[in-house]
Amino acid sequence: MLRLRNLALLTGIMSMVACMNQPATENEAPQAEGSFKYKTEQFADIKILRYKVPGFEDLSLQQKKLVYYLAQAGLCGRDIIWDQNYRHNLAIRRTLEEIVKHYPGDRETEDFKNFMVYAKRVWFSNGIHHHYSTAKLEPEFSAEYFGELVNATTQGKFPLSDGETVADMLTKLTPVIFDPEVDPKRVNLSAEADLVAGSANNYYAPDVTQAEAEAYYTSIIDKNDPRPISYGLNSKLVKENGEILEKVWKIDGMYGEAIEKIVFWLEKAAGVAENDQQQITLNKLIDYYRSGDLKTFDEYNIEWVKDTASMVDVTNGFIEVYGDAMGYKGSYESLVSFKDMEATKRIAAISKEAQWFEDNSPLIEEHKKKDVKGISAKVITVAGEAGDASPSTPIGINLPNANWIRAEHGSKSVNLGNIVGAYDEASAGSGSLEEFSYDEAEIQRAKDHGSLSDNLHTDLHEVIGHASGVINEGVGTPKETLKNYASTLEEARADLVALYYLMDEKLIEIGVMETLDVGRSQYESYMKNGLMLQLKRLKPGEHLEEAHMRNRQLVAAWSYEQGKAENVVEMKQKDGKTYVVVNDYMKLREIFGRLLRETQRIKSEGDFEAGKALVENYGVKVDPDLHTEILARYKKLNIAPYSGFINPVLKAVEENGEIVDIIVEYPDDFTEQMLYYAREYSYLPHYN
Repeated sequence: MLRLRNLALLTGIMSMVACMNQPATENEAPQAEGSFKYKTEQFADIKILRYKVPGFEDLSLQQKKLVYYLAQAGLCGRDIIWDQNYRHNLAIRRTLEEIVKHYPGDRETEDFKNFMVYAKRVWFSNGIHHHYSTAKLEPEFSAEYFGELVNATTQGKFPLSDGETVADMLTKLTPVIFDPEVDPKRVNLSAEADLVAGSANNYYAPDVTQAEAEAYYTSIIDKNDPRPISYGLNSKLVKENGEILEKVWKIDGMYGEAIEKIVFWLEKAAGVAENDQQQITLNKLIDYYRSGDLKTFDEYNIEWVKDTASMVDVTNGFIEVYGDAMGYKGSYESLVSFKDMEATKRIAAISKEAQWFEDNSPLIEEHKKKDVKGISAKVITVAGEAGDASPSTPIGINLPNANWIRAEHGSKSVNLGNIVGAYDEASAGSGSLEEFSYDEAEIQRAKDHGSLSDNLHTDLHEVIGHASGVINEGVGTPKETLKNYASTLEEARADLVALYYLMDEKLIEIGVMETLDVGRSQYESYMKNGLMLQLKRLKPGEHLEEAHMRNRQLVAAWSYEQGKAENVVEMKQKDGKTYVVVNDYMKLREIFGRLLRETQRIKSEGDFEAGKALVENYGVKVDPDLHTEILARYKKLNIAPYSGFINPVLKAVEENGEIVDIIVEYPDDFTEQMLYYAREYSYLPHYN
């Protein structure tokens, strides 16, 4: 099931962070103790931030060790996401790193500066395809210059295969990097594409097709199993002697060199677990990494859901399937955290009322859960991220993904409190709120209530949205029935749950907000973002392909169209600029409810054609004139549309061979952190 995250794209936060292709700039702030500021670096379409880990010093030594060991385990799998994203990524990354470290020539030329921007973009995306659009990154220097850099870097230890020369390596990598026709999309969701052969990711061998992958999984999936494993989640599909096979990611299988290191640190973590349940959970994860058995993965998830008492928590493994157009393969990620006890009170109040929200939703009655199980919720402080969670991070998470585990055992929902706080601080004063708000009343609502409305949207999206609804018996999982539209429709469904309840008095009753102006602010923010603001991420002529962007436009465009006759939402012109104005909030809520009912019906019944029609008709196409206007308005703001983070570094303090403390350091140089990671956590060969 595809259900999870907003990918750091909460509408209110990210509507303040925009623009495209700006030159690299850097803004420094004082780093005095007790006055942490966010040093930012900007290049291309990316802004690099930092986040603090408040409260770490208050943890016990045992808890600090646990966080440290889990963070080390996460980083040891860093190479995996690179190889998953594209089969040439590790070779390219290591080539770029050698040039960055050892190139002896002039580093002040325009060509070398452009090379450094490209290297940083590759680091940020965990590969040569854009982290969000998945289109191949375009270097702003020539193939000839790249050859000059490689040949001049005589001290570099380039990733050569057996018998390969540097010249051979250049011949192999040059078209991969510079030819726009070679593997142009990491994830191709086009309705006309072969979803497997047309996607450059390394989840399938280059000679495997969509038809072959579908036939393989059809042959092994038991549709009558009420508790199906997550078929294909931890493997690469290959063809040998004409036969389709799975290369499983496990300690003695594919990615074994990195997984062995992950397990080493997980074993240390299990040794300092906070309680028996957490130790059982970590040992089950270790068993899964050793065996590669997806039934063991299910057992791990069940134990993980049970562990609600621990202060420290972790997600580690092959989790999200957004990177696979077929929706089977899980990308490697790790996120280590501990509870923010005070902030958790808000999200816990929502979780406590999960059954009320389900019972009072506008869903068809048979699509509602009769007995909502075990939704635990908390706000967390992130202490370390790796893999697909870094440098670009989620802001909310709801796991596990398996529908039957969620129905029988429950789920965990989290809001990444310190990450959201870092985005808020970094985006303050960007000017986009004033630029795209129609009047002062709208601006004031956003200033007064925008931060809370964003947090509540995330809470409701993760805690209630992804956990709601049931699939009709015998229908199959969404990745089987809805295929390449499953992720978009699931994110739309969860967003709609959040939007529907943000204008409900129930939230005032349970004490998480004081006025419906919180909901009004979110309605304004969401409709603006879905209809206009997110277009800042696209180049002229592009359509929407990423699942979350499609979801937001689908919801906003369908709702706008449905309310057009009554002028519920209006596209107004003022001073030659376009604005989105909500005229009737309660009527818009009713429209959101109707679309929620339909998206749940599509999921529950596995109605592929209806799901395809919704996405293709409302979530893909872009108005070119409006797009041009949005890009021009954002260009004047000179801020980047994407943000990500340098991670804090946890360091062990030892006396006489014993760890006596763990301290947090806050590095402020993105390049240095990438080179540090490459030096300390590179375990895989450069080809798989």
